[in-house]
Amino acid sequence: MRPLLAALGLLLVWEGFVRWSGTPPFLLPAPTRVATVLAGRWDILAGHALTTATEILLGLVIGALLGIAVALLLTAWRGGRRWLLPLLIASQAIPVFAIAPLLTLWLGFGTASKIAMATIIIFFPVATAFYDGLRRTEPGWLDLAATMGASRTAALWRIRVPAALPALASGLRVAAAVAPIGAVVGEWVGASSGLGYVMLQANGRSQTDMMFAALAILASMAMALWFATDRLLRALLPWQPDALSEHDGGTP
Repeated sequence: MRPLLAALGLLLVWEGFVRWSGTPPFLLPAPTRVATVLAGRWDILAGHALTTATEILLGLVIGALLGIAVALLLTAWRGGRRWLLPLLIASQAIPVFAIAPLLTLWLGFGTASKIAMATIIIFFPVATAFYDGLRRTEPGWLDLAATMGASRTAALWRIRVPAALPALASGLRVAAAVAPIGAVVGEWVGASSGLGYVMLQANGRSQTDMMFAALAILASMAMALWFATDRLLRALLPWQPDALSEHDGGTP
């Protein structure tokens, strides 16, 4: 309820500022004007939103699976860490806008290049968070497993992985928040559909209200994805402690 009230208050301030200052619509459209565009062009915007949502969801699934696999590989294969870990870190030093044109060139202007872009952005937070959780397992648990004759593989799957699930959950939450970035950047570089394509075309025509309408849909999709991911992870990890609960004023 509080986030809705905060959003409503922000919209009222925005509306009042535009009306009071007389700001031209091509610079900053009022929320009512954006709502009119959303209602009048919903059939078009919904189709583009479906394209972007598909790219985001597929990129999230593929990126999360790749991140989990790489984190497990780094933990299980000691010799590979000295080679894979620097490459993993160096890959994040390359700007995403530099990668997007190459992916479009290699994979075409369809959804494949956008899914690949979203996968690249999602992959890193999942891999690093899960790997950090795997390597910070309580040493006493590992010593006990070794005393009981457990193999490294058994210790990995029965001790390290369960202990690292909260860290993986944190990485997945971050991935859900940044997932739309990859898809939209890919659509900006080259696409024939999607919310990023709509924003690019609207910007070229100075249709600022259309840009804000597409941004509103994208922001709503991002928030819905984050909250859905958070709820799912809470249900799958009921033992994960949460200091912010209803009785002390936090989010349940």
